[in-house]
Amino acid sequence: MYDALCLLSFGGPNGPDDVMPFLRNVTAGRNVPDARLAVVAEQYEQFGGRSPINGQNLALIDALRAEFDEAGIELPIYFGNRNWEPYLTDTVQQMADDGVRNALVLATSAFSSYSGCRQYREDLARAASEVGPGAPELHKLRLYYNHPGFIDAVVARIVEVHRPGARLVFTAHSIPNSMAQWCEYEPQLNEMAALVAERVQAEWDLAFQSRSGPPHVPWLEPDINDHLRTIAADGVTDVTLVPLGFVSDHMEVQFDLDFQAADTAREVGIDMRRASSVGTHPAFVAGLRELVEEVIADGPVLWVGEAGPWPDPCPEGHCLAPVDG
Repeated sequence: MYDALCLLSFGGPNGPDDVMPFLRNVTAGRNVPDARLAVVAEQYEQFGGRSPINGQNLALIDALRAEFDEAGIELPIYFGNRNWEPYLTDTVQQMADDGVRNALVLATSAFSSYSGCRQYREDLARAASEVGPGAPELHKLRLYYNHPGFIDAVVARIVEVHRPGARLVFTAHSIPNSMAQWCEYEPQLNEMAALVAERVQAEWDLAFQSRSGPPHVPWLEPDINDHLRTIAADGVTDVTLVPLGFVSDHMEVQFDLDFQAADTAREVGIDMRRASSVGTHPAFVAGLRELVEEVIADGPVLWVGEAGPWPDPCPEGHCLAPVDG
């Protein structure tokens, strides 16, 4: 029934000349002045004017290709982005030119939210419309935040750096409260953090990072830097920082945690180690293969926790867009 897989992601600049055009794409329709974007652009200077995300996604595709080959899955794998090259519409056009008629889509977002779920489905519908009648049918795979392969990989990444007695502090991208009310983003993060912490046998907290938007619009809190200051005041001196809400160590993970949060930890006397995101960990890659096999081979539907597997297709009244930013 399906003849291809498309990895769908956010996108990021590949060089200094791409940074401002990329940021304009990200903020399109929000009337953000270039002067403000230029402040954000300075962060990319820490990475040579480019984002690590595209290279990390290509590495994931290579790992999936090897996993598929070993399992006898012959689906070709394509790559498309929301905000930068390769743009999703161009990828869908390429699939159409190659004769693809029914494609599975794997988004690099594990948790429920507008930007991480419904917006990707809107991106797919828009791309198919722009390509026209020859566009393949595009079926987005279900969310996988509670798939055992994802959780096993998170635990393995923690074990690589964790010291007994250290406090686990999980992080995820903050979102506006008006977005959070229409999805299960925060409850999912809390449930998965509790399950992971139980396996590691450590106390834990959840904090948020990468907030943007107008200051008057409430977003999920606490901010990771504020939280580090709070727990330091309570006597915590040893922390393992875990980017639970991300699947790769892209620019926001590295800048917000390895630069900003690390500086804050030093200031308040916390010895902080940062676990890697799941990336291409074998357990995560195998879990993604199992996610595909659910659809193409009636494989078992796997999950951990109490909520059960995320519905496929996604509920239509869920993950709505925020109304105030």
